[in-house]
Amino acid sequence: MFASLTHRRLTAALAATVCALFLLFSAVSPSTGAARPSTYRVRTGDTLWAIAASHYPGTDPRAAIYTIRSANHLSGSTITAGQRLVLP
Repeated sequence: MFASLTHRRLTAALAATVCALFLLFSAVSPSTGAARPSTYRVRTGDTLWAIAASHYPGTDPRAAIYTIRSANHLSGSTITAGQRLVLP
């Protein structure tokens, strides 16, 4: 009796997990137009301004810099070569 109850709970938990994962991935599908964040490895001589201008064309670089800083938890504008940045 207890083995059957434990098996049912495990099956229900597994089914709930699969459903949650399905809903999560279907909500963030490329077909919805939501862009996935990309990463960028900083090169020697790069600045946040240059990265923002090249990766977010047509937008104000100041807004893009704010977005990059927020996504990467940067307190200032200092970046170093080899650092990976998330570009939302």
